Order: sequence, then structure tokens, then C-alpha cells
Amino acid sequence: MDLLRFTTAGSVDDGKSTLIGRLLYDSKSIFEDQLEAIEESSRKKGDENVNLALLTDGLKAEREQGITIDVAYRYFATPKRKFIIADTPGHIQYTRNMVTGASTANLAIILVDARHGVIEQTKRHSFIANLLRIQNVILAVNKMDLVDFSEERYNEIVEDYQSFASRLDSINSIQAIPISALNGDNVVDKSDHTPWYGGPSLLYHLENVYIGGEENHVDARFPVQWVIRPQSDEYRDFRGFAGRVAGGVFKPGDQVTALPSGFTSKIKAIQTADGELEEAYAPQSVTITLEDEIDISRGDMIVKKNNQPRVEQDIEAMVCWFSNKSMPERAKLIMKHGTLETQAVIKELKYKVDVNTLHKQEDASSFEMNEIGRLVIRTAKPLIHDSYRRNRITGSFVLIDPGTNETVAAGMIV
Repeated sequence: MDLLRFTTAGSVDDGKSTLIGRLLYDSKSIFEDQLEAIEESSRKKGDENVNLALLTDGLKAEREQGITIDVAYRYFATPKRKFIIADTPGHIQYTRNMVTGASTANLAIILVDARHGVIEQTKRHSFIANLLRIQNVILAVNKMDLVDFSEERYNEIVEDYQSFASRLDSINSIQAIPISALNGDNVVDKSDHTPWYGGPSLLYHLENVYIGGEENHVDARFPVQWVIRPQSDEYRDFRGFAGRVAGGVFKPGDQVTALPSGFTSKIKAIQTADGELEEAYAPQSVTITLEDEIDISRGDMIVKKNNQPRVEQDIEAMVCWFSNKSMPERAKLIMKHGTLETQAVIKELKYKVDVNTLHKQEDASSFEMNEIGRLVIRTAKPLIHDSYRRNRITGSFVLIDPGTNETVAAGMIV
């Protein structure tokens, strides 16, 4: 079975955690003792119904306030597909948490309260999903039971959202679904309350949405994670390069180049713990051996000879600032890009983006926590990269404060 990673996003009290709880409950993906525990917690809190949001809101502060603060990951499977859910917060002060949760997602569920419609936070979350190259979106119009399952209200919200989403360049597919997370309408099974809706239920769409086109199988990229040199008589001359394929397809006999050195060779074999492979592609983890002895170490990249990434020390990137300390001018930081770690300095802040209006603030001089903008960064070592639009792995990085080891920002190379 293939794996679908998806994230939930929406305003506070739009019902994200309740939706995930309902999805797990109705798809029989929780144990009896878990259900008993949340029934007991719901009773103690005085809730009228079983509060399914407690399945994902695990922090004490989350349960007390009835909000999501940190990213909660949940796993479940159906006979058709396996799923990893990232339940992300809606508050603007937790934008960095949403960026973290959405960074590996194939799909985003954007929740909208049917009473309030498309609001600023809906637009902010959609902008972040677009920035992170999430191509598939489910617009879940929640709390339809509170507007008497009005088709007119549903159509109004869908039209409003599609008008906004037309300004976003990464989102290719939008599936709108009218739901009631609290009661389970159109979550796992189709609802009798929406005879006017002819589309799929939420779970059916999650099981069947096509995500195969998201991997880059054109540009062959293999960041080297580890050089394997066994000290044994059996493998005296073995020298393999282990890592995870970040893009493209590699086969024995392919002409390859090691970057940044530029030395060339041919692939001798591709190996795993289960034996040799005829080809390797993203996201497989393999060991590649070459016909020639080439100096390659962790942080280098093996690529096809006739299809190479950019190798530069000056890059431009969209960055989300994570730290509660503002970004100092010409900040000196550590960059982690794939398997490479290098020193970096921020040369210029080009602009910040108002994520609610999408307007650029070009007179900005510093970043505060949760702000997003475009930076020019210079690295000590050449960065072997593609744009984030072309490859999410070779086009992304994190910045770390060398004094505190705090991850202060995440970036997407443009």
C-alpha cells in the first residue's frame, strides 16, 4: 500500500481535531481503551458528547483551552492506503508549527466554519500550503449542521475560496466537501442530510486521490549520507555510498558526477540489505558503488552527468522565522541542507509577506517569530541545490543558532 501524508489547517474552533478524531473513530482506527479514556475525560469536562478532539489534543494546555498548540501526528490505515496525519494549530502565533507539520504533506485539509465562511486565517493557511508546494487541497466546509445543511451557503463558501485560490500557483486540485465533524456527515460515509452533494466522502477522497506525480523522477539526485567501508576480510575493497534518493532514477551503468568535486564515474551496483537492485528511485534508501575510486564524503551529492543541479554560495529563499528572538542584521547561522552542514550569513532581507493579504513589505529590516519573507543567504560551502518548486528535498533547509542549537528558521530555495 502507498502512504498519504496529510495535514489539517483552519481557524481556531473550526473543528480540526474533532474531524481527525471522527475520522479515526468511524474508520475503526482507535482501541476500546482509548475510547473509554476520552469518554471519561469528556465526562469530567462536562461535555455533552464524546469529545473526539481529545484523541489528538494531548497536551494539558490544549485540553484545558480546547485548542491545538503543537503538531500532533496520528497514524491509521484502511485496506486501500496508509495515512500519516499532522494535526496543526490554527492560531497565528503557531504559524511555525503549521509550517513544520505541512512540510512533508501531500495533501492539506483546509477547514472552514460554515457560519463564518472564508476568513483571514483560511487564506493564511492556504498561502502556507501553497508555499510548501502542497498540490492537493480538500476544502472541508464544517459545521454544516449549524446552517441546516444549506446548499446555498456551501456554494457561496466554495466560490469565495476558489476565487482566492486562483491567485496561488502550486495548488492544482481542490475538492470541496460539506461535512459535520461532530456528527460524522460525509466524513467516512455519505450523509443523508446533503442529497444535493454528489461528490465523495472525505475518507473516500483520501483513499483515492492521486499523489504519484509529486516525486521528481527526472532530475537524478543522491545526497550522500554515509560512506560504507567495512573493516573485514570478506569486504576488504568495498566502498559504498549510502543515502536516500532525492529525485530521479539511478541504474547500474549510468554515467554520474560527484559534486562539488566534479569527478565522473559509472555506477557499478545499487545495493540494499535485501540484495542488488536494477534501479533506484525516490524515496528509496540504497547504497551505490562506483567503478572508480572517487573522494566522496557526507554532504556531497551524486547526480547524472548530463543533468546537474545548481552549485552556488549565494541563494535566495522564502523563509519562515521560528525563533522568539528577532533576526539580527547579517546574522551568522548554521545551515543544514540535506546531508550538508555549513556556516551561513544572511546578506539581505528582500521583503516580508503579509500572509493574510499576500502583500509584500519591502521596507522590512528584521524578522519576528512566525513571519515569512524572502532572504539572500551566503554559505561557506557551495550549496548543491534545486529550487523548492522542482524538488522539495534538495530545495529546502533549516537555519540553526550556533550558540543555542535552536532551529531558528526553515527555508525554501527559489
